[in-house]
Amino acid sequence: MSREIITSKRTGDSCVHVKHKSGLDIYIREMPGFSTVYALFGTKYGSVNTTFKLAADENYTEVPNGIAHFLEHKLFENEDCGVFELFAATGAQCNAYTSFDKTCYLFSCTQNYTENLRILLDFVQKPYFTKENVDKEQGIIGQEICMTNDNPEWRVFFNMLKSMYHSHPIQIDIAGTQESIAKIDADLLYKCYDTFYNLNNMTLSIAGNISEEEVLAICNELLRPCEDKGLETVFPDEPDTIVQAEITEKNDIGASIFHLGFKCRPDSENFLRKEMIATLAVTYLTDASTEMYNRLLSEEIINNSFGGEVFAGEGYFSVIFSGESEYPHKVREAMFEEIQRISAEGIDEKMFSRIKKAAYGDLVRQLCNVTTIASAMISSHMAGFKPFDVVDTVSELTAEDVLQFIKSELLSEKTVLSVIEKI
Repeated sequence: MSREIITSKRTGDSCVHVKHKSGLDIYIREMPGFSTVYALFGTKYGSVNTTFKLAADENYTEVPNGIAHFLEHKLFENEDCGVFELFAATGAQCNAYTSFDKTCYLFSCTQNYTENLRILLDFVQKPYFTKENVDKEQGIIGQEICMTNDNPEWRVFFNMLKSMYHSHPIQIDIAGTQESIAKIDADLLYKCYDTFYNLNNMTLSIAGNISEEEVLAICNELLRPCEDKGLETVFPDEPDTIVQAEITEKNDIGASIFHLGFKCRPDSENFLRKEMIATLAVTYLTDASTEMYNRLLSEEIINNSFGGEVFAGEGYFSVIFSGESEYPHKVREAMFEEIQRISAEGIDEKMFSRIKKAAYGDLVRQLCNVTTIASAMISSHMAGFKPFDVVDTVSELTAEDVLQFIKSELLSEKTVLSVIEKI
């Protein structure tokens, strides 16, 4: 077992990283005086991980879409009782989520954190799948898929992804489809569990009014050593081009909504730096002080729902602008013109400095939030960097970095406009 203290060179904040003898990576952030404890126990296994093999396997295994999310649901059941009942008895709140790239089980509490940590570590290591409970869950998740398919915000987002990506499984709904989940059985669930819920592929992150000594004692008690079996995941080759530039649906909604997505090049070696540059670029382009924003607002082309985000992970990277508008094509035209103007005239240094300071300040404030820091520790580890790297990285970025990103990545020919029009 190895232990290191990770410290931000900018703020002095620190956490402890332990590589446990079981294979698990553990991140601990002691925050004396705080009332809340927040913990996540997660695996680097999300909806995109449908093709994989272990070192001993000759061939890759391909599993149905939606199985990671399905497995997450089923782990909350065991032979004795439901996990929610165990947490409720201690006064804790528990939940779980499956994203594109990970699955996490979590709890928050103000007391009994050691008991809650025992429950968390115990139930995630005890899968219980039968034909009966799998058949039952297919009906439940099938209803969930129908509900999300009727959600306009969900539709406009996935329509954009399907129009942007040819092959990458990022375009597939996290829950899968009615057809794909019908192929899931108990044997497949056990295979995926044994593959991805190996502790060498997992992380525990905990922050709040805790004791490192107590946390590690519980881990020593409950974690079962796992052999690293050499897990390898692969993705199909993804072209640089988009599938189509525009997709529109109609729905009975109060106002038309849009997603304007720019397909960018993924960069696995400099992922964090590129993500932070893109984040500053998005903020710069959507800032409420800009002439473009105020003109579109005054002409009622956009409203204050207009904003942007960076959506990136293993093998995919995109910048998305979204909001309500009855004139999404005018928004697209204005964005193209603004990108061309900035590319020709450069970045306003004073405005960039303000945006960068605000972003840096937000990140520093988040270091005092129990939930945010626990989530950041597990997310950063699974993405391949250290918990405080994001603060240090933002502090080093320049206006030229943002300008070069805008010029080289926000290209009109790699743009998708997804619209849900009101009927």
